[in-house]
Amino acid sequence: MRYVRWTRGAMALACIAFAASANAQTPSWMIPDLLAAAKAEGQLTVYSSTNEQEGLPLWKLYEDATGIKVNYVRNAEGPMLARIALEARTGQQSWDVQNAGSVNQIPPNLVLQWEPPLASEIMPEARDPDKRWYGAYAGYNAPQYNTNLVKPEDLPKTYEDFLKHKEWVGKVVIEGTDREWIEAIFQFYVKDKGRKLLEDIVRTLNPAVLDGHLAMARQIAAGEYPIMLTNYTMLTTNFKQQGAPTDYIPMDPVSVWFGMVGVNKNAPHPNAAKLAENFLLSREAQTLSSRMGGRIPTRPDVESNPPDVRQRLGEKKLIFMQLSAEQAKASQKVFDEIFRSK
Repeated sequence: MRYVRWTRGAMALACIAFAASANAQTPSWMIPDLLAAAKAEGQLTVYSSTNEQEGLPLWKLYEDATGIKVNYVRNAEGPMLARIALEARTGQQSWDVQNAGSVNQIPPNLVLQWEPPLASEIMPEARDPDKRWYGAYAGYNAPQYNTNLVKPEDLPKTYEDFLKHKEWVGKVVIEGTDREWIEAIFQFYVKDKGRKLLEDIVRTLNPAVLDGHLAMARQIAAGEYPIMLTNYTMLTTNFKQQGAPTDYIPMDPVSVWFGMVGVNKNAPHPNAAKLAENFLLSREAQTLSSRMGGRIPTRPDVESNPPDVRQRLGEKKLIFMQLSAEQAKASQKVFDEIFRSK
């Protein structure tokens, strides 16, 4: 496998045995007619926001099953979208598949409309009505806290409860791009009330605005901050399973976004790309993603990691958020007005 290194990271070796056993029989995602054509194309280029520790073993599963060379290009979503736009303008297409939370923000004329055979087996909310993207995993948002610094009896049950904890002034944090979360707050509380609630939290607690959900999950787990208004639960549970004193608080509303997969309409390797999209919707791929990174499957028949995460979060109000590029830009402006203009 060829890996284009844009950020630091290393391949996880813990799931090699799983990958070997999964390839011992014909995978559920294999499409014989596509496989023959894909083999003739010889390779596949994947643009992804998934860290290399998870992404490389996942795509090795595809590579070993098909014999198709995978070029894995990992970067943050903003630079990826910029690169896709530049390639479209210059006519130099290199990407075949994008796997990130922003596939729906690629101009529609650049993304292939088609329905992989396994699309019918994932949750309905993870299927784009226009058939341009499908959810390969789900991201759920909930407050994260350090269990050594916040006592069980002090855990807020609602976002209004944050206002009762003036001992947290300057100690509450939020990630600077949590647009889906504020839109879910607006939807749950109704926009004016929701905005007032967030402004009251800012005025009362003066939360710090930092960058990077993973970095912030690590900081909460390390005790640098006691609590975070919201974070990706898969990051929280990853640190918890490693023994860190951290957990999440199921709280209304739970905003849900998807790690999507979409195929380039002008893909250099279109058959390999279609096969890859079907692969990411498969039981094998989602089981591996769940085991390695705690990514919450969009397939109901794949167990989440930890097993109770979907049940705990599903008891709350789930609000599914897929912001378009225009909506994301407008939402970021509102986020900055609330959290950065203190």
